[in-house]
Amino acid sequence: MKHMKVKVNFSDRVFKAVSDICKTFNIRHPEELSLLRKPRDPKKKKKKLEEAEEDDLELEGPLLTPGSASEIIYIGPVKGSIYSSPGLYSKTMTPTYDSRDGSPLSPTSAWFGDSPLSEGNPSILAVSQPISSPDILVKLYKPQSLLDKAKINQGWLDSSRSLMEQDVKENEVLLLRFKYHSFFDLNPKYDAIRVNQLYEQAKWAILLEEIECTEEEMMMFAALQYHINKLSIMSSDNHMNNSEKEVDEVDAALSDLEITLEGGKTSNTLGDITSIPELADYVKVFKPKKLTLKGYKQYWCTFKDITISCYKSKEEAHGTPAHQMNLRGCEVTPDVNISGQKFNIKLLIPVADGMNEIWLRCDTEKQYAHWMAACRLASKGKTMADSSYNLEVQNILSFLKMQHMNPDPQFIEPITTDINPECLVSPRYLKKYKNKQPGYIRDLISARILEAHQNVAQMSLIEAKMRFIQAWQSLPEFGITHFLARFQGGKREELIGITYNRLIRMDASTGDAIKTWRFSNMKQWNVNWEIKMVTVEFADEPSLSFICAEVDCKVVHEFIGGYIFLSTRAKDQNESLDEEMFYKLTSGWV
Repeated sequence: MKHMKVKVNFSDRVFKAVSDICKTFNIRHPEELSLLRKPRDPKKKKKKLEEAEEDDLELEGPLLTPGSASEIIYIGPVKGSIYSSPGLYSKTMTPTYDSRDGSPLSPTSAWFGDSPLSEGNPSILAVSQPISSPDILVKLYKPQSLLDKAKINQGWLDSSRSLMEQDVKENEVLLLRFKYHSFFDLNPKYDAIRVNQLYEQAKWAILLEEIECTEEEMMMFAALQYHINKLSIMSSDNHMNNSEKEVDEVDAALSDLEITLEGGKTSNTLGDITSIPELADYVKVFKPKKLTLKGYKQYWCTFKDITISCYKSKEEAHGTPAHQMNLRGCEVTPDVNISGQKFNIKLLIPVADGMNEIWLRCDTEKQYAHWMAACRLASKGKTMADSSYNLEVQNILSFLKMQHMNPDPQFIEPITTDINPECLVSPRYLKKYKNKQPGYIRDLISARILEAHQNVAQMSLIEAKMRFIQAWQSLPEFGITHFLARFQGGKREELIGITYNRLIRMDASTGDAIKTWRFSNMKQWNVNWEIKMVTVEFADEPSLSFICAEVDCKVVHEFIGGYIFLSTRAKDQNESLDEEMFYKLTSGWV
């Protein structure tokens, strides 16, 4: 992995230190990142752990990769400020990117002033380097359960305290990671390094099995990685003749790929803003119950505003529905298998005593895309009249299209030694073929990756990275930060999941949502520091109280306040950060 030695002021609060580091690396919106101590593998003995760390220091690769010997930064003290450059933060500046791949242009000395990076080439941080050996994946720590994922989050530094106060030593290795999964105003023209590091964090989250995905999705991610690796190592001579038209086309495509968790903007705004679009179609509905073998039952379903109404037939649609579901605040999870033509939507709908589970089964990709997009918006209290609806539909269709397997020998590349499939998929998928000969496994997975590569082969480098990030965001587990907690009145430890817009009470063994609470319905939250209890009050629901296990409750408090802080950002604001507001929302004592 790429290791960077960075000088920071040990007396600065971590939030300020991270801002300075991001200026050094030309990463906009440093409020999305923070510093994490390296996770320890509890199964490794201390001696082996030290040996593994020594090996890590010899590895080469990107600056930012999650949960391992990654995004590694050596911290060292500094006398006074070394940052003579404010960083390239203006949206109106002349683009400082290479049109072929979005990488920064030289000269570099003007960017980083007295920074150590001025002696080297900072554009390397915008370039993804392929994993050189499958042994790297074997050595890195992989969480085996949701509890392991929760333990990783014990290592977040307190943003309101200094490095010195938290016993960070000179030359200590820390991980620089995107802490908050809310990526604001992501623009490849100005964010080449930020895009690449997001891509790296997504890539390693998938390879180290920090986030679940299906086998078809894994092959899609592997194909994108293979494509990105190929373009990253191609000589610059092959890119010198890019025409202005090609650059314009890439810019147009990327304008539709700006990533926000609210769905972004779309140029295809709805023509009639006085009417709200509706969906009406035959959809199969399943309500799981214990001790029952009943399957899906077909209904004529209408989707109006944020409500689904189910009728026994189309002719009865003007009468009283057999079932009706209000989706505000629900959990929406995809269950898709392209080859098996399975397009299911799992809904967990809030009720007084928990969540009701409902499954919808669509017949086609197009039907699934429209209903899934509508469900996602409805869960946030939005209707299909929202400008993001059409873009959401197109993103879902694009995500499905990239998973298609179209074996056409005329276009599939021959298997070569440079594909290295063991470095493109997680170990879990290699274990499926453990009884097969290694050569057979390699050829089989290589063939599947090259088959999937047909769907992405025409993408530019920066578009492929953006597509990878977008696909990562589409995974059901994306953006959920887990913590082990004991809820007031509960008899056992469970999980609390925190996302950009809600809290989720989860089963610790299965990860199933037990109940959710939206931030939009939250009145206030506070911490009883004596008993380490977090309490959240809501407008029209009972308050939520829990004690954190194995992690300081300050970490959870900071995640909640941090997401509230990020939700106040707007594109018409200037780029300066309101540090005092951040501390007010996250520190607990300002």
